Amino acid sequence: MNIVLFGPPGAGKGTQSALLVQRLNMYQISTGDLFRTAIKNKTPLGIKAKSFIDQGELVPDDVTIGMVSEVFERLDGKNFILDGFPRTLPQANALDDLLKGHHLKLDKAVFIEVRQEELILRITGRRICRNCGAVYHLRFSPPKIEGVCDKCGESALYQRTDDTEDAILTRFSAYKRDTLPLVEFFKKKGSYVGVNGTQDTEVVYSEIKEALT
Repeated sequence: MNIVLFGPPGAGKGTQSALLVQRLNMYQISTGDLFRTAIKNKTPLGIKAKSFIDQGELVPDDVTIGMVSEVFERLDGKNFILDGFPRTLPQANALDDLLKGHHLKLDKAVFIEVRQEELILRITGRRICRNCGAVYHLRFSPPKIEGVCDKCGESALYQRTDDTEDAILTRFSAYKRDTLPLVEFFKKKGSYVGVNGTQDTEVVYSEIKEALT
């Protein structure tokens, strides 16, 4: 079972991907992780991607598609989750060609639905440990001691610059323009599945798992 997992920023895609990997032995293909690894390893595509990221520009589709293609070559029969790709209609069309070229198929496109107001609450409350990267939420999962990481004991929790309300509204604008049209795209293909992302994490996981059976 091969799937695309998509939805608005902060909908919980990363959390659900991690559960699917852990419990169903699926392979997560996260474009964010691909960029970081390729840049760290200074691969040709990584160097190209870094040149755009350093200038504050979006990585071009051909670079992103090239990285995904390289992963497809190494799958060795594993079921995969595409997390963060495709983000646009051109990328979705390119994915069709990519799948055909690698003799693969996409079974489901799972859309995690969450209202914008809920997402703003989720994202603005997020705090991250500068030392070990552990993630907390001021309302839903705060650290035991304010400002101090439970895992490493470092008092260095911070808010990402793109987790402020102004930054989030900018991201939502881009999301509505570029990514939301994928709902109709996948509906036409008959692979679309909508899941209510405002529920408990385990309930959301159960609905996704049921959709995959």
